Amino acid sequence: MADSQDDKLYKAEYAKSGRASCKKCKENIAKDSLRMAIMVQSPMFDGKVPHWHHFSCFWLRAAVQSPSDISGFIDLRWGDQEKVKKAIESGDATGGEQKGAAKGEKILNDFAVEYAKSNRSTCKGCDQKIEKDHIRVSKKTVDPEKPQLGLIDRWYHTGCFVSRREELLFKPEYSAAQLKGFAALRDEDKEELKKRLPAPLTGLKLLAVGKLSKNKDELKNAVEELGGKITGSANKAALCLSNKKEIEKTSKKMEEVRDAGVRVVAEGFLTDIKESGKALQELISLHAISPWGAEVKVESQAAAPASKSTGAHSSKSTGRVKEEEGGSKSKKMKLTVKGGAAVDPESGLENCAHVLDQNGKSYSATLGLVDIVRGTNSYYKLQLLEDDVKKQYWVFRSWGRVGTTIGGNKLDKFYDKNSAMDNFCSVYEEKTGNAWASSNFTKYPNKFYPLEIDYGQDEEAVKKLTASAGTKSKLDKPIQDLIRLIFDVESMKKAMVEFEIDLQKMPLGKLSKRQIQSAYSLLSEVQQAVADSAAEALILDLSNRFYTLIPHDFGMKKPPLLNNMDYIQQKVQMLDNLLDIEVAYSLLRGGVEDNKKDPIDINYEKLKTKIEVVDKSSSEAQLIQQYVKNTHAATHNTYTLDVEEIFKIDREGEYQCFHPFKELHNRQLLWHGSRTTNYAGILSQGLRIAPPEAPVTGYMFGKGVYFADMVSKSANYCHTSQADPVGLILLGEVALGNMHELKKASHITKLPKGKHSVKGLGRTAPDPRAAVSLNGVDVPLGKGINTNIEDTSLLYNEYIVYDIAQVNLKYLLKIRFNYQTSLW
Repeated sequence: MADSQDDKLYKAEYAKSGRASCKKCKENIAKDSLRMAIMVQSPMFDGKVPHWHHFSCFWLRAAVQSPSDISGFIDLRWGDQEKVKKAIESGDATGGEQKGAAKGEKILNDFAVEYAKSNRSTCKGCDQKIEKDHIRVSKKTVDPEKPQLGLIDRWYHTGCFVSRREELLFKPEYSAAQLKGFAALRDEDKEELKKRLPAPLTGLKLLAVGKLSKNKDELKNAVEELGGKITGSANKAALCLSNKKEIEKTSKKMEEVRDAGVRVVAEGFLTDIKESGKALQELISLHAISPWGAEVKVESQAAAPASKSTGAHSSKSTGRVKEEEGGSKSKKMKLTVKGGAAVDPESGLENCAHVLDQNGKSYSATLGLVDIVRGTNSYYKLQLLEDDVKKQYWVFRSWGRVGTTIGGNKLDKFYDKNSAMDNFCSVYEEKTGNAWASSNFTKYPNKFYPLEIDYGQDEEAVKKLTASAGTKSKLDKPIQDLIRLIFDVESMKKAMVEFEIDLQKMPLGKLSKRQIQSAYSLLSEVQQAVADSAAEALILDLSNRFYTLIPHDFGMKKPPLLNNMDYIQQKVQMLDNLLDIEVAYSLLRGGVEDNKKDPIDINYEKLKTKIEVVDKSSSEAQLIQQYVKNTHAATHNTYTLDVEEIFKIDREGEYQCFHPFKELHNRQLLWHGSRTTNYAGILSQGLRIAPPEAPVTGYMFGKGVYFADMVSKSANYCHTSQADPVGLILLGEVALGNMHELKKASHITKLPKGKHSVKGLGRTAPDPRAAVSLNGVDVPLGKGINTNIEDTSLLYNEYIVYDIAQVNLKYLLKIRFNYQTSLW
């Protein structure tokens, strides 16, 4: 896709007049002279404005990587283009070397490092003082409260800067040695800073396999430039550089890579590290071309120990960093609801006015607009307010960028209702292209779209419902704890934040099945467009519509284009999870049905599932624990599993549906893992197949219910972490019958005649000789052995059924993930 001129970091043109002054030296820029701008986020609206400089002053502040970073470069005279190229190569306007960078590295003028000259400066990340003589790191930016000062140093503790590296646009390919002032640091502080702001591949060894576009020396230089090292051993490699042809050839070297569980990435991975500005883990996922490979663990530099001079501060301030996420983050406000709508506190009228209601319709609207080309993710709020006592009215407007404090507002006063209503309707139509009274909304290009806003009434009801939970429950304590885990609202919110969903524009209370299904349809359209190599304008339009329908909070990052299958699949999985969260929250806020019952007992009944605690000393519990122990896959070595509780479950009506398949041969007890937030939906409605609106290619073997015979393969789908190490995993009786066996992805829409299920054949599977029977169901609990199937793309078996009636859920396990503390 051609780069948009709106999205460039810098701009060049010939001055249209002599009125503009240089932001560096404050002198006027002569008419028709070449002037250069740094494009800066406006503090008043969701867009960028140019900060103009003389040509020579510009290079003292900018860190241009290539001419493609500069809007208007191709419109410059040839001589000026050469002048700009020379300045980019040397890092300044004169072509001379700058002091401070290591040999071959360019100084980044937007960033600086020094010892704090006093203890008066405040860290912009955590609002704590930076002690004198401690190292501080700055990013030049505009102070939203003093934009007239132009670009100024905004100082951070080292730890706070590192944790915001991506947000502050300190690109993955940048290193500490490129910071302005780095050369003046003491040697031990240089080393410490290099550890905390390393090149992206620091500590990683890469193995190259096959014929690639670069020769060995070029590859070695490219990898070392990014901080990594080349190795010849698959067992020592964190990643393998190769291509799809080499994977298909399955050479001896590639077999070693596969057996070592090393993920293979395309050669373009190295180029993208330099040019995309994306996080390393995201790039690994985007460029992964092998069906095998464990997740590459990248050390978090933010957590690295800091010396006194690097500005380490107490855990209290670190906690505050995480809580506040820096000064640029938007704050959540408590809104007072009057008559069904909340008066925006920014209006200053929340105590003396209310939102006008005419014929049951509140004159209040929150609008959203995403434009990937311009990098905008905007909101616009509009309210017509009526005085609580007098006959006077106001139209309040506010606007800005989602997830930040960037924006502004305006309040207009009216002395008669009709004038205020006319003004409100006029602004609404101007922003959306639709009349306020229109019942059928049409989305127009570059126009806003109305969003549903939750004012917290449901959340307050949920809090009241759960406040006394457990005080008079008749359930066993382990079951009480299970219900608390399943209906944990904070976990639901945390899951949505992981998906980058904007909780203020799309809170839990406003998740709707219809909205999610519409989003599935959009993903199906964009998936088809990508597969057909459709015009990029179409993909751009569909991406904008998707982000407007499901509001995301990207902070200052540009919303990513939905232009590759991996990212589309991530969004399909996000919607799968949102469907279950919507079910859970709908059940939770269903209201108090009986004041005499404990809220936990009420929520338990809503699941329509009989749950019993299984005695861990019983024979069936011993068998299940053996199943867990034996089938933990060798490549899933970043954690071990402990079984905390085993529950026997019986979903209402499920056995009756399963009964016709009870006589089908080949019934196995298999694993299915999912996030804890999904289990209210799973237990109350059963495991479900993706809706018709979902893209078929979002699933390896089409839309079905997936199971595994290796516990850790399913456990990976629990999405636990070191901070949240407890997950839930299911064991279900699955009627597999005659299996259609496959060795690579196939988007099944209909099974071949005589087949009842699909089996994806893996290279490792439980030893069939150790399988046992439990109540007539086969339990494949043998230790993993080599299946001697060489030409399959799967490491482990997968089982898929396309009729939910073939599943009878039997057990639910509460498991603890013990994560390894080492990097690998």
